[in-house]
Amino acid sequence: MKELVILLTLFVALVSITAEPLKYVRYHAEPQQEWSYVDVHEGAHMFYWLYYTTAPEGFKQAPLVMWLQGGPGGSGTGFGNFEEIGPLDVQQNSRNTTWLQVASLLFVDNPVGTGYSYVDNKDAYTHDVAGIAADMMVTLTTFFMTKSPQFQDVPFYIFSESYGGKMTAAISQALYQAIQAGDIKCNFKGLAMGDSWISPIDSTVTWAPYLYTNSLIDRAGLNSINKSVIIIEQNIHDGKWEDATSNWGATQTIVALTTNGVNFYNILKWGQDETCRLFKGQDSLSSRMLSRLHQDDLAELMNGKIKQKLGIIPDKVVWGGQSSEVFATQSGDFMKPVVDIVDDLIQNTDLEVVVYSGQLDLIVDTIGTEEWVHRLEIAQEFRDAKRSPILDPLTRLTSGYVKKAKNFSFYWILDAGHMVPSDNGDIALKMLKMITQGKK
Repeated sequence: MKELVILLTLFVALVSITAEPLKYVRYHAEPQQEWSYVDVHEGAHMFYWLYYTTAPEGFKQAPLVMWLQGGPGGSGTGFGNFEEIGPLDVQQNSRNTTWLQVASLLFVDNPVGTGYSYVDNKDAYTHDVAGIAADMMVTLTTFFMTKSPQFQDVPFYIFSESYGGKMTAAISQALYQAIQAGDIKCNFKGLAMGDSWISPIDSTVTWAPYLYTNSLIDRAGLNSINKSVIIIEQNIHDGKWEDATSNWGATQTIVALTTNGVNFYNILKWGQDETCRLFKGQDSLSSRMLSRLHQDDLAELMNGKIKQKLGIIPDKVVWGGQSSEVFATQSGDFMKPVVDIVDDLIQNTDLEVVVYSGQLDLIVDTIGTEEWVHRLEIAQEFRDAKRSPILDPLTRLTSGYVKKAKNFSFYWILDAGHMVPSDNGDIALKMLKMITQGKK
């Protein structure tokens, strides 16, 4: 009885000194992080940002995932981190579907000139995926051999999106060869290329059929877009790669005007990216491609609070400020395919090679991706393989499919566009677990 009186007295005292009702505050501890610059060649400085996993088993027992953004010129430390898979969103709220709960995350701004990465002069930009891969090898060698050797034995995967997939193919080939030669110690396990620009013409040729199937154009629109695509095909046949890139941009304009502003990244999200304004000649091709990745609120965050937090970004560097030039310098390589590199990775390595595609993506539509996949050497075995459903972990409804043949896998992700983790975070996270942990 005496103890009860004491407790009641303490409770009354607490209430009497509290002017407002008690408030519950949600705290989240920042995960362990590291970041650094690597001088990859003369006048070129590449930035990376590492987050240690929050998985209870610790970083040595969880995979390390490097995330590469598209564009080229899109920032992984910005868009991939705060819009897709990092621990916090742009408003600095916790993300329930962050990949950090499964893996450590390494965001790299590449090619140089992207995001916080920068060049001292225009001669330092890269011009093709070979140059991009060479720069990344300097960064990865510095990371695994000097800066963070504690990750040498950790299973390492490269996940990517859009043009990041094209870069990933070339980087994976270079990394695998370097490991075999003993030039770098890295437990490289596999790569996953999401809605990736592996065969640009296959993606472009299928725009019109995809739009027509989804009632977004009529027969006249179908013919108009196809007529424009023929010009690109001729450019490629003639080896006029910069013309192919330019006419690819012109075809985008035709698509936008014919559909009255379809969203290239998710056909169900009308008007989100001011598509019609972008495609009526008021912006360059690079501005159209990068606008989704450099939104005002994200740019404000990256050039303000985050830049201040990191403390090593030079004052002269504006996040995303060189991205348009990055795109422009890649224009001669932009429409070139890397299907042969993907084929080599499947046939001549022990890596797990993964392709995943969002159902609602237009710019790298699924039917275009399947076109080049069915020309791989493994195509017949892939066609004969069984496709299995992927169930939503909460609703138990079908939210995707997967098909595997040897070391190659294809994931169809439903209810998602170009940015799969942003559109369908639960299934993207489940896919990550399936790939890195073998979970179903």
